[in-house]
Amino acid sequence: MADLLVYGSYGYTGRLIVEEATDRGLDVVVAGRDRNAVENQAIRQGCEERVFALDEPRLLDLALEEVEAVCNCAGPFTETAEPMVEGCLRTGTHYLDITGEIEVFERLAAEDERAEDAGITILPGTGFDVVPTDCLAAHLAERLPDADRLALGFEASGGISPGTAKTAVRGLGGGGAVRRNGRIESVPMGEGTRRIDFGRGERAAMAVPWGDVSTAYYTTGIGDIAVYTAVPSWAQRAARIGGLLGPIAGSGPVQSLLESLIDARVDGPDERTRREGESYVWGEARRLDGPRSERQDREQGEAETDDGERAVSRLVAPETYRLTKLTAVEIAERVVAGDAPTGFRTPAGAFGPDLILDIEGVERTDEPVETRA
Repeated sequence: MADLLVYGSYGYTGRLIVEEATDRGLDVVVAGRDRNAVENQAIRQGCEERVFALDEPRLLDLALEEVEAVCNCAGPFTETAEPMVEGCLRTGTHYLDITGEIEVFERLAAEDERAEDAGITILPGTGFDVVPTDCLAAHLAERLPDADRLALGFEASGGISPGTAKTAVRGLGGGGAVRRNGRIESVPMGEGTRRIDFGRGERAAMAVPWGDVSTAYYTTGIGDIAVYTAVPSWAQRAARIGGLLGPIAGSGPVQSLLESLIDARVDGPDERTRREGESYVWGEARRLDGPRSERQDREQGEAETDDGERAVSRLVAPETYRLTKLTAVEIAERVVAGDAPTGFRTPAGAFGPDLILDIEGVERTDEPVETRA
């Protein structure tokens, strides 16, 4: 039985994961719908290959029965995760993916009991999209166990892959998201800004519908969560305009046009960018002494003038796609070795907050816990 099947193996990120996994000695099967792409990759990497679509359950099950785990790299994950997980539940195969989509995390969290019964691990988000932020969230929850609010943020260098760009395009009409009182709420895109020091001085940052709005809740139990990304000065205005144009941006003709432009112009970061680039992750846990109005939440973010306790931690890590291949394969190795608990799990929920520190090139720093009265 092979160790790992990588579905969507010939995409930008899938190729990186296959190369890293084979370099580490994992027995990898490359797979996807495009026969020519799969077969050519199998020859280059010296791997077995399987060609099937996810609407072919018989072929899907035959492929999954031959491996310990699958890493789904084929987006959009809102379309691919569910049929792949159903196959894993039927065949007793562990499920991993590299999604960052809130909807996917919430869907798969609902499969916890079925995964327990099947004796498998369902662990989405094994890449940059949540591993460093999830681990930082777990670390902050340990530093401040009574925290009731969590803010996370990231500043990334380098470009994006075609698959990531298409996922972003498909979400143009959906707006933003935060978690309040344990529930995920939709907010207009571009709403919620603050100044954040990611480790190189303060930057303007904007709230985004990042996967941790879902996953950090399962990892920490904290009910109020927002995620921010560093943005240039014009980006918030553009996001607000995009929010106003959401129905148009989300229409089929506009989506098709934008995706065709991505196919023509987006290649993903080159090898030098992946090797030399860095990413910066910031997190803040707070225990507030008093309630705060929703208006303050919207306009001020996690306002530093609130009374209570505050803990801040940061990570410096490799460029995002390099980090994704390293974290995805690290987690796959642990799952294949039988080290992961069964059921639905987040990365830090399965392996603890120090998982990220086992990745080469990652450093974590903490500010002293601050008390304000």
